[in-house]
Amino acid sequence: MREQLTKKDVERIEKEIEHRKLVVRKEAIEAVKEARAHGDLSENFEYHAAKKDKNKNESRIRYLERMLKTAEIISEDSAADEVGLNNTVTLYFEDEEECEEFRLVTSIRGNSLKNLISIESPLGRAVFGKKAGERVYVPVSENAGYYVEIRSIEKTGDDGSDTIRSF
Repeated sequence: MREQLTKKDVERIEKEIEHRKLVVRKEAIEAVKEARAHGDLSENFEYHAAKKDKNKNESRIRYLERMLKTAEIISEDSAADEVGLNNTVTLYFEDEEECEEFRLVTSIRGNSLKNLISIESPLGRAVFGKKAGERVYVPVSENAGYYVEIRSIEKTGDDGSDTIRSF
């Protein structure tokens, strides 16, 4: 599946790759060399931990580079009265009779604990492109779902404060 990224997401990923290659990689190699100097490698915990950290960094670099190669670049622009990327929406959940605010973001920045909802999630997909006042069905499985009403849309834009999710 191709990740949907904005130009700002691509810039953040490129910065992370550069930092990992120039700073983190250098530190990891130094840590491995230092731990190797401590003697017997078979019982050297520091060596194995340093090697694991180095490999984890290299894996993250490969993951991000692959993501950039296959990414679909999408626009943050949306009509003034539509739910779009980086907009904060207030939704009324009919079943719970409660309102909640969410910000729609790309999948790599989604974090439900911070109310950052991916446009590829069921809720994000359901409200994306809709207008304030619309009642929307959110499918959660083949035979189940729930209704939300879009109460308001705030054009917040991307302030860059949330981070790219790490795996």
